[in-house]
Amino acid sequence: MDVVNLTRDAPPFTTKDGSTIRELMHTPAQSLAEATLAPGQSTRRHRHALAEELYFFLEGGGDMEIDGETRVVGHGDAVLIRPGARHGLVAGKSGARFLCCCAPPYSHDDTYFD
Repeated sequence: MDVVNLTRDAPPFTTKDGSTIRELMHTPAQSLAEATLAPGQSTRRHRHALAEELYFFLEGGGDMEIDGETRVVGHGDAVLIRPGARHGLVAGKSGARFLCCCAPPYSHDDTYFD
């Protein structure tokens, strides 16, 4: 059985888009991470050629943009980001903390900027 503790086993690192994540699991099929943005912080708009992403907001939220459509998202919202979709997030006044699931797993090499 694989068990990973967020605070004990998952040191934070910064992804290519500028968010801070703690990767909880990374298998050949998928990855799961907690991502955080400080109030007003944004990710750099990007896309993943291969990975489909699911974001689930635990705290805070902000303005989520996917392929030119922007919506306010927050606690309890789940967002689907399809492979190839250009996306970015601007955290609101409370910042943002969310889970990010990627299939196939997250890779810096699958992150592209315009």
